[in-house]
Amino acid sequence: HTGNCSCYFRNDGNGKVSRVIRIGTRKSQLARIQTDSVAEKLKELYPDIHLEIVAMSTTGDKILDTALSKIGEKSLFTKELENALDRNEVDLVVHSLKDLPTALPPGFTIGAVLKRESPYDAVVLHPKNVGKTLDVLPENSVVGTSSLRRAAQLKKRFPHLHFKDIRGNLNTRLKKLDEKEDFAAIILAAAGLRRMGWENRISQILEPGDCMYAVGQGALAVEVRARDTDILEMVSVLHDHDTVLRCIAERAFLRHLEGGCSVPVAVHTEVKDGQLYLTGAVYSLDGSDSLKDTMQTKVDEQVQRVGVTAHKISGEVQDRAERLGVDLANLLLSKGAKEILTVARQLNDAR
Repeated sequence: HTGNCSCYFRNDGNGKVSRVIRIGTRKSQLARIQTDSVAEKLKELYPDIHLEIVAMSTTGDKILDTALSKIGEKSLFTKELENALDRNEVDLVVHSLKDLPTALPPGFTIGAVLKRESPYDAVVLHPKNVGKTLDVLPENSVVGTSSLRRAAQLKKRFPHLHFKDIRGNLNTRLKKLDEKEDFAAIILAAAGLRRMGWENRISQILEPGDCMYAVGQGALAVEVRARDTDILEMVSVLHDHDTVLRCIAERAFLRHLEGGCSVPVAVHTEVKDGQLYLTGAVYSLDGSDSLKDTMQTKVDEQVQRVGVTAHKISGEVQDRAERLGVDLANLLLSKGAKEILTVARQLNDAR
């Protein structure tokens, strides 16, 4: 077998040869569940391929005692997986899109962005507080979150609460919440809880008015080698039209602001009546200072060309989504976003 494709083939014994595609994943239970869901979709679409799942530990999984925003490494959960992709040890990698930096290393690309699960944040309460919401938790209750974005918005919205870092994967965090008395509640992405089958732990979904979400939150991305045209072609059928456009706009907004894990940036998007709406905001660490605005662009394109409708997402519409993100970032920058983010970054580095 020649060519630069790393795939190999296996013979199932009765003369049928099937192509083997290897999928890389982090070892955490959630990562495995997310990867399995993508593998199942591929299996349905391409019954003849044979999928193998390769699990590995990443830096982010190993450094559990430091706040994420302090480690200062954008590709915390993705580096090792990308190395495996680079060495042809795997053919594709499934990530939570929100873990992927807005600029990927050369040679890699996101070949598919799947239909978004709920992008919102959820409140999970200590068993003794069951039935409550954030506004009725007692004064000075401690709420765990490792996200500057969540903390900044929630401090402003719920000044009677105290926010404290909590790290670890979902299982670890829930354990820390339930088995100790350190936290009255913790904030987690609703998508992860749902995928784990733990919806019953969600006491409250935070509406955009309480807490806007992170760029790419709730969406899964399939990362591939940019030169592997056949793999790219294969995974492209997994793209969800609206999710792709929303996430392009969100990522363009974040990249143009030069935001990352270590600054509080939040978004909200929707596609409605052929328009893509993007709301974006930046915050000081304590949420006291913030800038927020909304812009929109046209994305409906039911175009027929000599009677033919080709349903791949047009480049022009993707460009418009990207431009929307850049335009909104420029609007906030013109109002002083740079200063807010610079101070937030410096204060966080000094913590």
